[in-house]
Amino acid sequence: MKKLLLTGFEPFLDFPINPTTHIVEELKGKEMNGYQIEGRILPVDYNKSGQEILEHIQDVEPDAVISLGLAAGRYKITPERISINCNESNEKDNEGNTPDGDRIQEEGPDGLFSTLPIKRFVEDLQLKGYPAEVSNTAGTYLCNHVMYQALYHFHENNLEVPSGFVHIPASHDLAVQHGKLPSWSQKDLTGAVKHIIQLLP
Repeated sequence: MKKLLLTGFEPFLDFPINPTTHIVEELKGKEMNGYQIEGRILPVDYNKSGQEILEHIQDVEPDAVISLGLAAGRYKITPERISINCNESNEKDNEGNTPDGDRIQEEGPDGLFSTLPIKRFVEDLQLKGYPAEVSNTAGTYLCNHVMYQALYHFHENNLEVPSGFVHIPASHDLAVQHGKLPSWSQKDLTGAVKHIIQLLP
């Protein structure tokens, strides 16, 4: 059976709940669309998250990688089109790091495109009633960092492993605790990710 590495993040900044954690915990160990799901939670730490996803890739030897991240304020599921070779944030990570335009890989390309079928994700999610659109910016925070590190690994090693990043909205539980955030039920967030997995080649 093929293996899917599905990653999420721990809570961060002023978000005491990260719905990606719940999705990964619920789906890990399950079998879907011919894939065994290997779930991992990444730290919100520029110095660790990229290295950890590479370690998970080496450990799992996945046939596909989907990384999930919270985009608080977005109201649609947004598969990311591109990652850029840049770490920059005015907001601290969980260890207090605030990089200022540092390159993720010194000799790496300026950008790397998702190798997931993101347009099909969006089209089929919409048909199922889930608001979705392709995003052209993954930002320069940890989500972009993790997406770039995984894509760079496969690019440099000439491995044709579908890999990319999908941002999700806040859950209702997070919205209640945080304040004014557009949100989905955790059930619908998980359902949308399950549908994406069914579309993997």
